[in-house]
Amino acid sequence: MITAVQVVLFDLGNTLFFDNAAAWPRTYARAEAALWRVLHRAGVRVAPSKVYGRPTTLLGHYYELRGSGILEPGTFEVLRNLLLSHAPGLPDEIITRALRAMYGVTQTNWKVERAAGRTLRVLQGRGFRIGAISNGSDDWNAHELLNKARLRRYFEMVLTSAAHGRRKPDASIFQSALAHFQVDPQRAVMIGDNLQADILGASALGMHTIWITKR
Repeated sequence: MITAVQVVLFDLGNTLFFDNAAAWPRTYARAEAALWRVLHRAGVRVAPSKVYGRPTTLLGHYYELRGSGILEPGTFEVLRNLLLSHAPGLPDEIITRALRAMYGVTQTNWKVERAAGRTLRVLQGRGFRIGAISNGSDDWNAHELLNKARLRRYFEMVLTSAAHGRRKPDASIFQSALAHFQVDPQRAVMIGDNLQADILGASALGMHTIWITKR
């Protein structure tokens, strides 16, 4: 029996957006400088090398912590924990402001796929409900990327691993999205570029999948 699809779920990075991989080292350095400008203005005097150890940037430290596991530490918790012994009592508001300065730089290295807006517009016009599931290190960053690309209005729901606490292909993040839409897996399709995280993760629950291999 064929079940009609009602919900279309998208990955973000390298699905609706693409990056310039060669530019990341330079972008990370500028992003790190923006992060520490905020922290230094707030009175944090410790050197970044004392905070991170071997990695030279917060994002480098984050990716080492994250590894290949399904638990999502999120950059907010990572940075707050790192600063506990160096800047005790630093308000969460300052950490948030520093991270937004950092992500304001990294966002410049993501470009929206040319067909993304048209695809979303057609799907919405045909009555599909649209959501996103992203293995994103920061919830605000994912929403802001969509806002800047003028795509956020198409999405009924945007779920990030930073907000959820676990990453694709963990079943719980897909189940959380399905629960939002109140649909069975057979009525949803997951579209993404990562075979393990997007395609195998979703298909293990019985969802339809579309594997994007353009890049």
